[in-house]
Amino acid sequence: MPLPPRVPELAALDLLLSVARTGSLGAAAREHHISQQAASERIRRLEGTLGVQVLRRSRQGSSLTTAGALVADWAGQLTELAAGLEASVAALRAERHAQLRVAASLTVAEYLMPRWLVTLRHQVEARGEEVSVQLTATNSEEVAERVRDGRAGLGFVEGPSAPGGLAWREIGTDSLVLVVPSGHPWSRRRRPVDAAELSHTPLVSREAGSGTRRALEVALETALGAGYERARPLLELSGTAAVRGAVLAGAGPAVLSTLAVADDVASGRLRTVGVTGLALDRRLLAVWPLGSSPRGPASDLLTIALRGRSRR
Repeated sequence: MPLPPRVPELAALDLLLSVARTGSLGAAAREHHISQQAASERIRRLEGTLGVQVLRRSRQGSSLTTAGALVADWAGQLTELAAGLEASVAALRAERHAQLRVAASLTVAEYLMPRWLVTLRHQVEARGEEVSVQLTATNSEEVAERVRDGRAGLGFVEGPSAPGGLAWREIGTDSLVLVVPSGHPWSRRRRPVDAAELSHTPLVSREAGSGTRRALEVALETALGAGYERARPLLELSGTAAVRGAVLAGAGPAVLSTLAVADDVASGRLRTVGVTGLALDRRLLAVWPLGSSPRGPASDLLTIALRGRSRR
């Protein structure tokens, strides 16, 4: 049957809830990405529909009236039901043909993700289903941002700590090593490099925002203190493969993931140099939006990554 004429719009009720939570119409407007004038007009239309005043306006700001507080309480129930409806319909859409958008740090994308995605495809096809995967390989900082703003439903990052504003689970650990080409003077070095010497050595480095770079910076800060001096990088490159290639070409030493240099070290093309006084282990984390859980192929991929933990 048709809804009664005094049933308000959900968007207006959601705005009222934001005013109640933030204590400010202006703050609520910013949260909803609309102007304060547009927010004020939306509240006026809500009051006209309901036939009661929900906000008390003054020079000091806006506050909920007694009626407004009651409406906000009831509105919370409606918006929760609306969110549940949207999630249920999204699940119905996903059942027809699952689409998975994943963002992964470059190390994970290059050295772990190919095997995971092959396993995922076999697993999904065995159930008679289909899945399309869109993978974005970028640095850990950008991965977190993509998951926060909805461009990716699941992300994989590396670093000493979890990014803020996201749910996460540790899927494994990785170690960083100091590597040089076989002809570098350090390749014959018997004494390990300490934290102070490493901090004063120009390195071939990843760009700012990289999980590898951040893990090294945190390790040096822990060992030497927040005010430690660090040499400028020899080169700043935007990919693990590029850093590895520059080291192989003789540009200088670098700190890289053991995943990235295992084959080169085994063949003798690169040599590892001992480092003392630094904790160079880092965590590999799966991340997803707060208040949700990975579902469908995202859940499958997370399970595959967790199973792979025991083999690393």
